[in-house]
Amino acid sequence: MREKTIQMLDIDRQRVFHASTHLKQYACGELPGRIITGASGIRITDSEGAELIDGFAGLYCVNIGYGRLEMAEAIYEQAKQLAYYHTYVGHTNEALVKLSDRIIKMAPEGMSRVYYGMSGSDANETQLKLVWYYNNVRGRPEKKKIISRDRGYHGSSIASGSMTGLPLFHAHFDLPLDRIKHTLAPYYYRREDESLSELDFSQYCADQLETLILAEGPDTVAAMIAEPVLGTGGIVPPPQGYWPAIRKVLDKYDVLLIADEVVCGFGRLGANFGSIHYDMKPDLMTIAKGLTSAYQPLSGVIVGERVWHVLENGTEQWGAIGHGYTYSGHPMGAAAANCNLDIIEREGLVSNAAEVGAYLQQRMADTFTDHPLVGDSRGVGMLHALEFSANKRNSEHFDPNLKVGPQIAAACLEQGLIARAMPHGDILGFAPPLITTRADIDMMIDKAHQAINKVMDRLVTSNQWQPK
Repeated sequence: MREKTIQMLDIDRQRVFHASTHLKQYACGELPGRIITGASGIRITDSEGAELIDGFAGLYCVNIGYGRLEMAEAIYEQAKQLAYYHTYVGHTNEALVKLSDRIIKMAPEGMSRVYYGMSGSDANETQLKLVWYYNNVRGRPEKKKIISRDRGYHGSSIASGSMTGLPLFHAHFDLPLDRIKHTLAPYYYRREDESLSELDFSQYCADQLETLILAEGPDTVAAMIAEPVLGTGGIVPPPQGYWPAIRKVLDKYDVLLIADEVVCGFGRLGANFGSIHYDMKPDLMTIAKGLTSAYQPLSGVIVGERVWHVLENGTEQWGAIGHGYTYSGHPMGAAAANCNLDIIEREGLVSNAAEVGAYLQQRMADTFTDHPLVGDSRGVGMLHALEFSANKRNSEHFDPNLKVGPQIAAACLEQGLIARAMPHGDILGFAPPLITTRADIDMMIDKAHQAINKVMDRLVTSNQWQPK
């Protein structure tokens, strides 16, 4: 078994270009690889026979858990009936019709149509084009700038990577595009003025947004894109009063709101969408990940009535809209999504996410709030983050060279738990499948606690850090 794994990884190192990977370290074997061979429930298995609890649901996406045979059967049956046909010029398929109707019925009030792609990144590319088209139809060709937020994550293609507010996704790629601007993240733990209450800080964020819009010129700003909860930027729930304050500014200056629901959609916060949980009232929504629980690639742009009517008027003026993908509305993706939503509804996974999510938040707070290494324990629903601090009293950062977050993620892996070292700070993220039970949560937290203590002891005994 070990010999075969080594052989396969050797080929992989020579032939596969891996996402978000140090290419040289992996190619020369300095960075270890892992071949995943199977999975069931909330656990995955590798080629060495190791079983790991997946505390991050792949990449926030395997909401119904692994190994669902009915998903495989639904995809197979669709493939036998109709494996593919395009959706250009009014062509459709039964699975897509059914899926689109149920998505609109699940979505916040005022949503109208769904356009499909293959990933959250391409869906956000579509969002950008639709917003530009929308303002061209309205006779406002100068109203094209998009505001995102620092630490936001919206993809890694050219436009979506520009909207992402993380330096790793901009550096050395000539991003962001000039039309993309960034405003303050609602990161209450890292606020500069610690005297601000959550409500005060939310208003401060709204004021900063308004200042940016005025500086750029309201007639040039088209939309704001934002996750209900910051995901890859550190799993940061918005402070109290944030979304009403933001919505007020956007309405004042006729700026659309694009809710990026790729992480939060389909139950992760204990509601169908984060937009509903926070009453965001979006004009457009981006969906992916939990739409199929990653059993097939599928994404979507949900277009609100306000925007849809303008798009229709545009085609009255200029003819068929010049946007399309070969795989838009792919029938096998639609079949997977329908089966996935059937499972979510039948098993009450949205309610489970609310109930077990509340337990997750309480257990995390009880276990880590007073831990010497943990500066902040935060989350909502089935999302949680532990942020590590060199000094709990003043939120002091660790020396980045210590790589405290990655050390702890590696220590979790040694305990048989996958938790994610977030890419911008010493933060450990959790986003377990929505099927996770209270007993599973207890096991994850116990393993994380052991891992954190192990790294803490290592830092103390090596004189790299002392509790303050």
